Amino acid sequence: MFNRRKFIKASALSAGLLAIDKSSIAEVLPHKDSKAANFPIVISTWDFGIAANADAWKVLSSGGRALDAVEQGVWVPEADEKNQSVGYGGLPDRDGRVTLDACIMDEQGNCGAVLALEYIKHPISVARKVMEKTPHVMLAGDGALQFALEQGFKKENLLTPASEKAWKEWLKTAKYAPVMNIENKLYEKAAPQKLPGNQYNHDTIGMLAIDAKGNISGACTTSGMAYKLHGRIGDSPIIGAGLYVDNEIGGATSTGVGEEVVRNVGSFLVVELMRQGYSPEAACKEAVMRIIKKKPETAKNIQVGFLAINKKGEYGAYAIQQGFSYAVCNAEKQDLLIKGKSYY
Repeated sequence: MFNRRKFIKASALSAGLLAIDKSSIAEVLPHKDSKAANFPIVISTWDFGIAANADAWKVLSSGGRALDAVEQGVWVPEADEKNQSVGYGGLPDRDGRVTLDACIMDEQGNCGAVLALEYIKHPISVARKVMEKTPHVMLAGDGALQFALEQGFKKENLLTPASEKAWKEWLKTAKYAPVMNIENKLYEKAAPQKLPGNQYNHDTIGMLAIDAKGNISGACTTSGMAYKLHGRIGDSPIIGAGLYVDNEIGGATSTGVGEEVVRNVGSFLVVELMRQGYSPEAACKEAVMRIIKKKPETAKNIQVGFLAINKKGEYGAYAIQQGFSYAVCNAEKQDLLIKGKSYY
């Protein structure tokens, strides 16, 4: 048995070892890129994320669950016919059909997704039903529509006159081959400022929230790449690519050309980097650099951005091109818009 003197020596030695261990860890941890925010908090991609965050905040500020907040938040762009890259009013595929993709994930690792869903204004809510009412994670195409109708969702035409007009104009010179960032080509002649990577290059809304209990959930929804081949799926509805949440670590979401995000399992990568000690911004930057390193020439002409939040409420983002912005909403400020850092 220890006597008093041995006990004091052992305690001092243990304390010294702990001090050394903490200092060693501190040396390898990246510098934090944002101040820890008090819970609750919600962040989302692009400037239209401000309005989406406002509706999410109604849930969070009243003590609601993060899952309910992200669902309600992304309803806003899904229903906005002026937003031609998410939900109702989205630009169609090459056949003139508006197909939607969405996924959702909660703090327990439960997730649901719909792919190539037509005629339903709020695909995020169908994705949640897939998560809660079925043993599956993904439903696609006609099967997803059948399920949505069985769950009481209303079937309606999502192709607005404005989007139909833009599609018919594109058809005049269209070649039936995939073209990355073709959304931006619509505006090059009329408005040169609307080029890849700037504030007009909106395609997906990804949202991450932490509620008052410290639990994290996320949602991602889109109408996908304009004039895509019918049936094309990007990263948005794929868990681990367009969205990933680990309640012990944090969450991440992405925006931009989904094919490159899928190839790198982007959002999962960001969360795993945060697990290793990277700050949210540093993790997003590393994920972007993986894309650039693998396809440097392709990366010069496309946009991909990542947005992340860790368990402490620290957040950050990074993109390939300039112009990526993200919105932040917490008790301190509800309409903060931050210009994300970029490689180019």
